[in-house]
Amino acid sequence: MAPSSAVPDEQVVVGEEIEHVRVITLNRPRQLNAISPELVSLLATYLEKWEKDEEAELVIIKGSGRAFCAGGDLRVFYDGRKIKDACLEVVYRFYWLCYHISTYKKTQVALVHGISMGGGAALMVPLKFSVVTEKTVFATPEASFGFHIDCGFSYYHSRLPGHLGEYLALTGGRLSGKEIVAAGLATHFVPFEKIVELENRLISLNSGDENAVRSVIEEFSSEVKLDEESILNKQSIIKECFSKDSVEEIIKSLEAEANNKGNVWIGAVLKGMKRSSPTALKIALRSVREGRNQTLSECLKKEFRLTMNILRTTISEDMYEGIRALTIDKDNAPKWEPSSLDKVEDGKLDLIFQPFEKNLELQIPESEEYRWDGKYENSAYALPN
Repeated sequence: MAPSSAVPDEQVVVGEEIEHVRVITLNRPRQLNAISPELVSLLATYLEKWEKDEEAELVIIKGSGRAFCAGGDLRVFYDGRKIKDACLEVVYRFYWLCYHISTYKKTQVALVHGISMGGGAALMVPLKFSVVTEKTVFATPEASFGFHIDCGFSYYHSRLPGHLGEYLALTGGRLSGKEIVAAGLATHFVPFEKIVELENRLISLNSGDENAVRSVIEEFSSEVKLDEESILNKQSIIKECFSKDSVEEIIKSLEAEANNKGNVWIGAVLKGMKRSSPTALKIALRSVREGRNQTLSECLKKEFRLTMNILRTTISEDMYEGIRALTIDKDNAPKWEPSSLDKVEDGKLDLIFQPFEKNLELQIPESEEYRWDGKYENSAYALPN
């Protein structure tokens, strides 16, 4: 497993047991609570233990510092680039865990302030209750650094209204707290100043009864009213442009719309897309489109294949180049290869979407009776060669 950027001896996930309530705090504030091998391991241990614990009824997930969770720790990926499958274990474990978070048997509440991006948002979107504030920012910006939407987002994005999912996947567009709720990616908006009091009330409730939990959250929540300039008020244009069959056609459609009065916002969208990895853009569009006809399990298995092929540089080294430009050298000048959309070969894309041999796929349990089976340590990857 690739080395983590966490400070030694720092507990990167803190778990508390308070009568019938369980509280998880993601505790890597200096790294914006980014997902690391240790974080995934501890999170999985707590969640499995508490789902099986009859005393546990309500699980609250929150982040420390100014972020909820910024997604995968990109330095972990970058540091492992020269070691064969250095990050396979953490990828496998987290995608497997994403399924269990989405299908968890106890009532879960995410208290989300600050950044909730990429894979980090997989700890927010599928929960029964997810509370955001005016400080919350959501995005899936993976294409901008040569990666793809993962952790179930080819499933979640494909189910958003119109073609908002394609917009978010291809542009990395940011949503505010109120926009997150309006888009259906969170359940409630609560002013930041009330979050601590809400958490205390949920702990005092000491119950996982969904109606009771909902009532408490609604006491603190505010009605969502979108600003006039919100991207969610541009849905007709998003639907028109992002329904096109290819990335090239989407860009062409956006360019045409940009000439119309009131569409100044499209300029920034186009600029961002044209700066992103051409290969990653094509992967993102295809993955979301396929996701519309796939189950969550199928999407996670597909995303596991895509991630492993990207990490193995099966058709491109764009992800490592993107991370270098974004977080290592910070020159923000990635040199993508291939450098343009017309040079991305469909045949190569087919290659990274191909299923693995059955025993090398992400092993998501099909039976409720054995729902915590399929762990990495029991997979073909962990067996001696």
